[in-house]
Amino acid sequence: MLDANIAAQLKSYLDNVIRPIELVAALDDSAKAGEMRELLEEIAGMSDHITLTEDADSQSRQPSFQIRQPGGEEKIRFAGIPMGHEFTSLVLALLHVGGHPTKLEQEKIEQIKNLEGEFHFETYISLSCQNCPEVVQALNVMAVLNPNVSHTMIDGALFQEEVDERQVMAVPTVYLNGENFGSGRMSLPEIIGKLDTGAVKREAEKISAKDDFDVLIVGGGPAGASASIYAARKGIRTGIVAERFGGQVMDTMAIENFISVKETEGPQLVAALEEHVKEYEVDVMNLQRAKALSKKDKMVEVELESGATLSSKTVILATGARWKQLGVPGEDEYRGHGVAYCPHCDGPLFKGKPVAVIGGGNSGVEAAIDLAGIVGHVTLIEFNGELRADAVLQKKLFSLDNVSVITGAQTTEITGEGGKVNGLVYIDRATEQKHTLDLNAVFIQIGLLPNTDWLEGTIDLSEYGEIKIDDHGQTSLPGVFAAGDVTTIPYKQIIMAMGEGARAALGSFDYIIRSDFDDEKKTNAA
Repeated sequence: MLDANIAAQLKSYLDNVIRPIELVAALDDSAKAGEMRELLEEIAGMSDHITLTEDADSQSRQPSFQIRQPGGEEKIRFAGIPMGHEFTSLVLALLHVGGHPTKLEQEKIEQIKNLEGEFHFETYISLSCQNCPEVVQALNVMAVLNPNVSHTMIDGALFQEEVDERQVMAVPTVYLNGENFGSGRMSLPEIIGKLDTGAVKREAEKISAKDDFDVLIVGGGPAGASASIYAARKGIRTGIVAERFGGQVMDTMAIENFISVKETEGPQLVAALEEHVKEYEVDVMNLQRAKALSKKDKMVEVELESGATLSSKTVILATGARWKQLGVPGEDEYRGHGVAYCPHCDGPLFKGKPVAVIGGGNSGVEAAIDLAGIVGHVTLIEFNGELRADAVLQKKLFSLDNVSVITGAQTTEITGEGGKVNGLVYIDRATEQKHTLDLNAVFIQIGLLPNTDWLEGTIDLSEYGEIKIDDHGQTSLPGVFAAGDVTTIPYKQIIMAMGEGARAALGSFDYIIRSDFDDEKKTNAA
């Protein structure tokens, strides 16, 4: 089942297994069960530490399999074939159950071990979802470290009836002890934080105790990562505070215009950025959302929602942007229940069903093309009289048999029944006639909004909410710079954001060396 290169890599990884592993399969007569058996037999043949048994009387989902120590309790189960993005989840589960240590900090390991209670997690995923593996891997490692935690990964496309019954319409969706725990990308610290209620307060106290920074970057996307590297290379104290390292790029699938790299995916690029940042002395404070910005004497203070406060000589705002909403009835009500923003993640949940994509730019047309290979039919709706996407994308779009394009249409409502989307209402802008489409999902791709709500009244913003900057990346507030999609620069591109991050870092350094911070400290000390 595995090609030669992947099989060779997996076999080399399994050399790190130091204790017995038992694969326990629950299989039926389906074709997928046959594929699963083939995969498990191949894995078992790669290591003397691994054995394969079949539980013919299992009441568990079929096809599925456990990874456990021989005779041990169920800890990790894969209900589906973990290939695609989830193959790494499979490899890590084998290694960790087989005794290979995790890469977690000891403090985080102890926090997981000390969680009290019984925690049975179930995670619905799609194999094309780039956000799902982080959740699956986090819960699997928790199951390895804490005897009271177990986890089952469920391929939503394989267990469609179960998905429909639970009305799972976005991935990843996590259930804890049978109740909805959360959906969307969640990191291990976020999951632990929801279980360990004192974690947020303890982390806030640690952050507030940090010394002043020379450059503090708010935001961990391409602009923030670039700014941190350029600042740290100057030998000055540099920190990043980010709600999610990687930002919007983590939700981007195909990247084909990043110069020198012919093609990559968002999570891969973010992983490379993170590794590069780690090469320098940058204090990364992840999962922290900024709440307020203020000037105190010559220093700039950033207050976080956790209650922590950080102080720095300069601040670079690189908070990026978020998906723009339609603002029509039904959008908020059915978000995660048929209203979606990530076609790669949620598309497989609507296999064979009719869906709509709203937006005729590159992102909208790309989404329609991707979905056409999965769903039954795609209707692309564009407000303007013609599509705005690149010609090469439009050519591909119009070549597809199961895609319809409606231009000059204003979406006025997303309708639903039984807690999930069942249609969409739009008005033909030329005739003013109202039309209704029967749908199972609406994918919204109409652009981005800058994340500047928390800055209103503090610095100058454009009419679109973007931060105004000068030629050095400085804002209207001295000592505060900005970079990337959150600013007024045109052409919101990854490569542009990186360049802007570098410019803001150099501008911050120039500001520091031309300011008299040392004299101020002496005065305050006196």
